[in-house]
Amino acid sequence: MPSQNQSRKARAEAARKAMEHARRRERRAHRLFWGVGGGLVAVLLVAVALVVVLNRPGHAADNAAEPAIPTTAPSTAQGRTDQPPWSLPADPTARVQAAGLPMLGTEGTVEHIHAHLDVIVDGKPVTVPAEIGIDEAGGGISPLHTHDTTGVLHVESPVKADFSLGQFFTEWQVALSQNQLGGLTAADGKTLRAYVNGKPYTGDPAGIVLHAHDEIALVYGTPDQQANPPSSYAFPAGL
Repeated sequence: MPSQNQSRKARAEAARKAMEHARRRERRAHRLFWGVGGGLVAVLLVAVALVVVLNRPGHAADNAAEPAIPTTAPSTAQGRTDQPPWSLPADPTARVQAAGLPMLGTEGTVEHIHAHLDVIVDGKPVTVPAEIGIDEAGGGISPLHTHDTTGVLHVESPVKADFSLGQFFTEWQVALSQNQLGGLTAADGKTLRAYVNGKPYTGDPAGIVLHAHDEIALVYGTPDQQANPPSSYAFPAGL
């Protein structure tokens, strides 16, 4: 019969083995979790991260299709047929849409050029209004617009495209064709002539494509009043 001391040793040894067995089972369970279940956890973490990224503010705009800006600009214009001066249209957004252009939330930077427009009627300049193509109330801006009354036309587009004088006059809501400017038509010895950088432009001036630092002049009047059209413009530094 074992002594009391031997019994205590046997019980201690059994307890030690039971403890070691429990630890081995715990380690196996731990490895199983991170080898299989842990992989699932990792997948779930990645999925959560993707959801956060896809739903962050501005992500939809980052990946949305570019605004519908035609690469080839229309060569016609639609607008009022009254006499100058011509004020801003009542609904700028509707006019921008009529020109086939979208309203943007901010100015684009991919295509960024400036041209200048002079409108001269019977020897006198007609003011090109500020903020053509800008809807302050609606918070939108056309890629083709003005900021002030200098006649500088701003092209600030998120995509590469051509922009025409016809688009601008449609935004301004002033009729323009080869023989018409608003309510002014070729008659009684007066004509409408278009010039680009001082050179005559043949055809419908609505089809003039805007290029960087072009000086565009629309001159209505008698032959004497057609002489010496503007051929250049001193653009401010940075434009």
